[in-house]
Amino acid sequence: MGGGSAVVRVLRDRTAGRCLAGVVVSGFGTSAMWLTAGIWVKSLTGSDSLAALTVFAMWAPVLAGPALGTLADRMDRKRLLVRGNLVTACLLVPLVLVESGRTVWLLFAVLVLHGASGVVLDAAESALVAATVPASLLADFNGLRMTANEGMKLVAPLAGAGLYVRFGGPAVALGAAATCALAALVFARLPVRRTPATADSHPAGSWRDELAAGLRRIRASAVLRPLVTAGAVTMFLAGVNGAVTFAYVDEVLGRAPAYAGVLYAVQGAGSVTVGLLAGPLLRRLPERLFAAGGIAVFTLGVGARTVSPDAVALGASAAIGFGLPCVLIAAMTAVQRETPDAVLGRTAATAGSLMTAPNAVALALGAGLVAVVDVRVLTAAAGVAGVLAAMVLAAGARRRRDATASPRA
Repeated sequence: MGGGSAVVRVLRDRTAGRCLAGVVVSGFGTSAMWLTAGIWVKSLTGSDSLAALTVFAMWAPVLAGPALGTLADRMDRKRLLVRGNLVTACLLVPLVLVESGRTVWLLFAVLVLHGASGVVLDAAESALVAATVPASLLADFNGLRMTANEGMKLVAPLAGAGLYVRFGGPAVALGAAATCALAALVFARLPVRRTPATADSHPAGSWRDELAAGLRRIRASAVLRPLVTAGAVTMFLAGVNGAVTFAYVDEVLGRAPAYAGVLYAVQGAGSVTVGLLAGPLLRRLPERLFAAGGIAVFTLGVGARTVSPDAVALGASAAIGFGLPCVLIAAMTAVQRETPDAVLGRTAATAGSLMTAPNAVALALGAGLVAVVDVRVLTAAAGVAGVLAAMVLAAGARRRRDATASPRA
């Protein structure tokens, strides 16, 4: 079945289609704030360091994913999506008061809360989709969700920057609040009636047991453990690649820093493309093999950044964008399919944290290494490490297939 018909199938499913619409609407505002917040802080304080911290402020709550994901298992998920988006909209409104360096603390506080809300809502959405969308559509939905997210990253930051230049930061904040309110309206119209099982319907353990439920589920699963581990390794390498991007543009390509924007746009186009193809490919390939192939394509792109021709640079960026999402899509689809509903929110949030946290560590590590190590050495090393990770994952897929095919004693 082709990618076009898969898109039609997802959009025709009322729950999947409206969930996707909600993701697109809220993602537009979030992506606009992601870029604009840094510009806003830079203009108010003149500090590059504080401007860079805006991204970390929105990302930091991912570290609390297991705890935040618990909310998605204890509450009605549709209601949580509606109320969470409304709360986020209300949180953004006070940003109209940010007008000088003395009030920039309010922006950081809101960004942290915005990031925390995003973790909860992502977990709730993943769990709700897994419980209501046919299993045959999960890979297609996750691929289209990736396409929607990457598409918003291409369009929304430019729109947010234009709105900021014309009307200022408060206008962007109010626009983002409006998108959250609109997303709440979309989620309120989801055709979902059943209330998912909550932690209250199961014997309660200690709070530590509750928080660790998702991690235990991943560690105990022969399907989830290798995929989430591969995702963590890949995101670490992606962080190294991201940290050296500007040095690559300067030292290898000999271009102005603005050329990085071209490379990011090409990378985003690659991610949009693989999102459309992920569903059909996952119906033809085992998840581990699909993920391993994606990792190999991604790391070949990273490794190609050791050479300077522009054509290679553009091709490498497209390969990075195409390959990187594969393991993430495969892992999250497997989480939705393999995890019991009662702990799905926590497991999805934990998987997200495990795969995302290494990216931030690598960004910090890479930022330090690029000052003392040639960028070509770093990209070559990342490429070799990624190929090895892809080979290990593919070998595991082969062993699993052989074990399944062999007759039992």
